[in-house]
Amino acid sequence: MSTSSNDAVSIPGWRHLYSGKVRDLYASEDAADTRILVVASDRVSAFDFVLSPGITEKGALLTRLSRWWFEQLDFPNHLSDGEIPDAVADRAMLAQSLEMLPIECVVRGYITGTGWLEYQESGTVCGIPLPAGLSNGDRLPEPIFTPAYKAPMGEHDENITFERVVELVGAERAAELRDASLSLYARAAAIAEQHGLILADTKFEFGTDTEGTLRLADEVLTSDSSRYWDAATWESGTTPAERMASFDKQIVRDWLAANWDKQGEPPALPDQIVQRTADRYRELIERLTA
Repeated sequence: MSTSSNDAVSIPGWRHLYSGKVRDLYASEDAADTRILVVASDRVSAFDFVLSPGITEKGALLTRLSRWWFEQLDFPNHLSDGEIPDAVADRAMLAQSLEMLPIECVVRGYITGTGWLEYQESGTVCGIPLPAGLSNGDRLPEPIFTPAYKAPMGEHDENITFERVVELVGAERAAELRDASLSLYARAAAIAEQHGLILADTKFEFGTDTEGTLRLADEVLTSDSSRYWDAATWESGTTPAERMASFDKQIVRDWLAANWDKQGEPPALPDQIVQRTADRYRELIERLTA
């Protein structure tokens, strides 16, 4: 299983700490500087593999989108002041060093994906009972908080109940995570709606600073952490594929599913798949920030 990459760049004054599937983390060589440099690469992952080649300008595009959303949301975040090194200026954020909480705070406003599969079997999503008669892509009566446990590197995240969140972080912090996630989703969904977009679902990650303040961290409301749909197409589409054509790497997933049996290393992505995916990332940003 490929879960990281060795293409992290060398940055003067910064020491490479860690590479995930799509981001590289650096610490300052100045021991008194506790900030973290978070660099978004052009790497793209699907089915737990880092694929080749990457998506052109993906790191810069998603960093730009995260920065924009941090400005729209009235909530403490991980951003820190300071000069970002020129080599990664368009795709990096300076962040406070936080104690990250082991919870993926997923909010779903619409039913699709793994939630739709579960609903078909049991009438629930992540154990939460939902009304009968919903179709794939339908709006839920109200957004639901469906947390996941952030598994160790190389393992799958695990959907968990709110009660399990309480066990992991305590009742007060669990309630704070749930309420913050639902509030942030509501604000973001309203902003997206103003631009003719549906925010179907998203995931937030949070950490605490040295004073215990909860802060929004990592990427936020990007195409890699969220499902966005075109509102007009969702209304008029006659098939799930039409209604839920998303502004993310679904193009990559669909091509892989049709051209790879998930045995061994995945094939290289064709140029047209890379370009179409980059175009979708760019279109979303242009529509939101126009």
